[in-house]
Amino acid sequence: MKRLIAVTAALASVALPATAVSKPDQVDRKNAAQECRFERGSTAATREAFRSKYGTNRNKRNAFGKCVSRRAQDEENERKNASKNSAQECKDERAANPQAFALKYGTNANYNNAFGKCVSSKAKAKKDAADAKDAEQAKKRKKAAKECKAERDSMGRGAFATKHGTKKNKRNAFGKCVSKKGRAA
Repeated sequence: MKRLIAVTAALASVALPATAVSKPDQVDRKNAAQECRFERGSTAATREAFRSKYGTNRNKRNAFGKCVSRRAQDEENERKNASKNSAQECKDERAANPQAFALKYGTNANYNNAFGKCVSSKAKAKKDAADAKDAEQAKKRKKAAKECKAERDSMGRGAFATKHGTKKNKRNAFGKCVSKKGRAA
């Protein structure tokens, strides 16, 4: 019985790392923090919108950490998908015309590094496109936050809360306004 438990524990310890979910690496977290800093902005309106979007505790002060966690996971997924799809595209391109493929992507004397160069260049292009899309979305949210702040200042807080708020106390009005205007833009 003790042997069975020991063998089971040993097998479980070997199998666990293989099935564990991968975590974002340092580069993913660094890129995510940079994106979150950009999205947070420097004006009071953009910071308030940022807190209402990402903050989960009562005073919404944990927004930056929550943003980095979410964005780091997104960065990892973007990187993995770009690499996976790029490899398949390069395999297809290589199968169509191997000599032209080697000449196009190979850089060493015998062009043996063509596949790796192809995958890395296509993956980088896809990752850059995904990052550009993320930056565009962040710009839209920042613009929406500024528009909502201007609207709130012109209408007054009470009227603004009545117009945009959905909960009983209407405290989610600013976030709802930013969300609506950010999607419409």
